Amino acid sequence: METKNYHMTPEQFRIEGKKVIDWIADYYENIEKYPVLSQVKPGEIQASLPLSAPQTGEPFARMMQDIDSKILPGITHWQSPNFYAYFPSNTSFPSILGDLISSGLGVQGMIWATSPVATELETRVLDWLADMMGMPEKFKSTSTGGGVIQDTASTSALTAVIAARERATGFRSNEKGIEKKLTAYISTQTHSSIEKAIKIAGIGRDNLRLIDVDEKFSMRPEQLKKQIQEDKAAGFTPFFICAAIGTTSSNAIDPIAKIGEIAQNENCWLHIDAAMSGTAMLCPEYRHYIKGVELADSYCFNPHKWMFTNFDCDVFWVADREELINSFSILPEYLRNQATESGQVFDYRDWHVQLGRRFRSLKLWFVIRHYGVEGLQFHIRKHIALAQKFTAWVNHSDDFEIFAEPPFNLVCFRHKTGDDFNMQLMNMVNETGKAYFTHTKLNGQVVLRMSIGQTHTEEKHVKATWDLIKKMAKKL
Repeated sequence: METKNYHMTPEQFRIEGKKVIDWIADYYENIEKYPVLSQVKPGEIQASLPLSAPQTGEPFARMMQDIDSKILPGITHWQSPNFYAYFPSNTSFPSILGDLISSGLGVQGMIWATSPVATELETRVLDWLADMMGMPEKFKSTSTGGGVIQDTASTSALTAVIAARERATGFRSNEKGIEKKLTAYISTQTHSSIEKAIKIAGIGRDNLRLIDVDEKFSMRPEQLKKQIQEDKAAGFTPFFICAAIGTTSSNAIDPIAKIGEIAQNENCWLHIDAAMSGTAMLCPEYRHYIKGVELADSYCFNPHKWMFTNFDCDVFWVADREELINSFSILPEYLRNQATESGQVFDYRDWHVQLGRRFRSLKLWFVIRHYGVEGLQFHIRKHIALAQKFTAWVNHSDDFEIFAEPPFNLVCFRHKTGDDFNMQLMNMVNETGKAYFTHTKLNGQVVLRMSIGQTHTEEKHVKATWDLIKKMAKKL
């Protein structure tokens, strides 16, 4: 009796895979022809898809036809050079190829023994990055700490909160629950992922303190200190502070050194969230913004935002890896092995929430080796220079104004007419499909955000978008 085999053969994979590579290359060559913001209506994509799965397999060519006809219309083109919304989520061809090889290998790197290179390459690459960004020695694997790749900064935040909780409770809350009244501190501009982490970790939203910011939207350390003293007097135990290098709304930078001194004096875990802006630390001229980073217990940034590495890839450094391991380690019998028991290897599943791990360091390795430090610095400096040019154009305009001076690549600006006008203007520009940017609220006012950081964005793209914004403003 003949045995059926439904698998794609290596030869079929070779043929179809080359076509897919060609399709991706064609996509990038033609990406500016697509509307940046998807123009479909809610439910439109689902309506184009069959209600049930096919009973028999379909030709690969038909699937690729559906990519063009059914999938592309629903894509908002994050890799377009005219994408300025939210934050960059840029990638590059070396990263895509590295990710392809990672997918092909199909590694499950939960512990060293399941694929030693998945652990050891990650360790070495994150030590490279620590040196490339001027991070303190304690964040390296050769010292007391080390780095680990998380999926997102949100997961890094949760990891830091849990480790901080365990340190504050003598590593007993995992067994007995939280017996202390713990309090955490962030600014009013800090990313919402910290609030989520506080809720998930069982601290409770009511025990999260929001500290006021100054005119630059940076945390006020004197207010932080005052709030901590009030909480201690009320019987609370302060345990966690998060400072930001580049808040989401305005790219504000908290005074790390002053906050770090408070954290040390009060025995609070200091976590620094540098999700997008941390990439700028590749350039020595911006490292004054992280003065005091040596006082931090943990630090994270996202190469998948502004370092040409496709999603997902968040770098999380910790000063004392034993505090992570003591917080997260569980060793069931089926994971016992000689390498782990020898104590000579890292098992990264003990450094975070999840057990399973992708081989993410491969794409990061490809990016760093392709560009080199020099190439990465060149492109980061170019994006910041483009943001400065956009800022100059706004400053020379009679109708627009800069709302917050940009330290890096995010420009916050607005039309002087008012909130409704700015919202209408943004929607009109986005509906043209020629560019896409978003808004926020600062001091209760609508502010437009131009986040300049896509891999292939050039001055001509930024200038054309500025001209489009001015043109749409005149039509309103």
